[in-house]
Amino acid sequence: MYNADTELLFPSRVIPALRGLRGEAWKDLVDRVGARRQDDPEHLAFVLLMIRLSGCTSCNADSFRAMRGCTACARQTVRRFRGKDTDLIGQYNEALAEVQRYLQRDEKETMTAGYEST
Repeated sequence: MYNADTELLFPSRVIPALRGLRGEAWKDLVDRVGARRQDDPEHLAFVLLMIRLSGCTSCNADSFRAMRGCTACARQTVRRFRGKDTDLIGQYNEALAEVQRYLQRDEKETMTAGYEST
């Protein structure tokens, strides 16, 4: 079965659909990251958070989650999160730090490769 709302990993287009599912802090985070470009570290960190929370890497075309679609899966994941909004935002901050470390490492490797080729 094919669902047009199903993708390989959490799609950015679903972010606005998650806005009203938690408290004010969550709404503020969703609004902030949703307004950023898709290559912005904050946006990437939110996508990484949702991939981890929703288990996107273990989803496949025949799974119930895939048949329902990414929007329904993500909304259910956020609604069912048992922690507080501060816990979710803490996990987001951890993902943001990880994305920033990765980008800094990648930038250093690119600069080092440039020196080696001259």
